Amino acid sequence: MKRQKRDRFQRAYVHGYKAGLSGRSRDECPSQDVDLREYWMSGWREGRGDQWAGMTGVAGIHKNPMVM
Repeated sequence: MKRQKRDRFQRAYVHGYKAGLSGRSRDECPSQDVDLREYWMSGWREGRGDQWAGMTGVAGIHKNPMVM
C-alpha cells in the first residue's frame, strides 16, 4: 500500500514545535518560503511556550503534535 505524502505545512509546524521544545533558536528555521516559515514559527512558539511551562518529557506527552 502506498503512503500518502504528508502535508508540508504540518511537517513544518511539527519540526518548529520540536525545535522550540528543545530550546533551539528561531533563527534556525530551515525554510525561506514565507508560508512554510509561518507554520514553522507557529510551531516554534507553541513548543517554546510548552518548554517554559515545563511540558517536557512525560509531563508533555499529551501535547505531542504528532498525535494531533
